[in-house]
Amino acid sequence: MKEVTIYTDGACSGNPGPGGWGAVLIHGDRRKEITGGSRQTTNNRMELTAALEALRNLKQPCRVKLHTDSAYLANCFKQKWYVNWERRGWVNSRNEPVENKDLWQELLREVRKHEVEFVKVKGHSDVELNNRCDELAREAIPKG
Repeated sequence: MKEVTIYTDGACSGNPGPGGWGAVLIHGDRRKEITGGSRQTTNNRMELTAALEALRNLKQPCRVKLHTDSAYLANCFKQKWYVNWERRGWVNSRNEPVENKDLWQELLREVRKHEVEFVKVKGHSDVELNNRCDELAREAIPKG
């Protein structure tokens, strides 16, 4: 399996409000940056979208280290929240519908195609590629 390193980030101007996401994918000496945005969204949706779109860019099953500053995203996979969500019919521990169910379901489909390790990084610190993703996400926020 190819080994790919991915960094992702999402940003929102207001929450909810216009938002953007960015990702950097690295395989060997190749590097690809991808971005996108939405006129009305939340920060969490942009964080999930960054990871989803990065994984969608992989053309074959890969061994992935996905770095994110989103505890929401990292903890879901590290603590396997999704297992109970699926078992309970996408209802959380408070017996409420899981927020962002649509994105979680799409993300799970993509994650299951690969071997993905989620790595939580500190946001807005000295992690160069996380900072680059933050720049990409902020630049992708729709203006006006």
